[in-house]
Amino acid sequence: MNIVRRIGASPVERGSVGGQACPDIFELQDGSFAIIGTDKTELLDGSLPTSASRADYEKIVVITRETLLRAKKDIPDV
Repeated sequence: MNIVRRIGASPVERGSVGGQACPDIFELQDGSFAIIGTDKTELLDGSLPTSASRADYEKIVVITRETLLRAKKDIPDV
């Protein structure tokens, strides 16, 4: 599994002074996406709608709104 490219603006482009420890989105070689965000599993797990579930090996990760909106231009429609 390899990272192919960053999706959206880098942390520095989004205003991070050091560009470290910031949310980020990457496209992987198999077409999946890897997300760097804050683990909020414990806080949000009980709030998931009944139509959603999470496996023990999955985490609920939060990224900023700006991170996702700035990535929109790089995400294909199909």
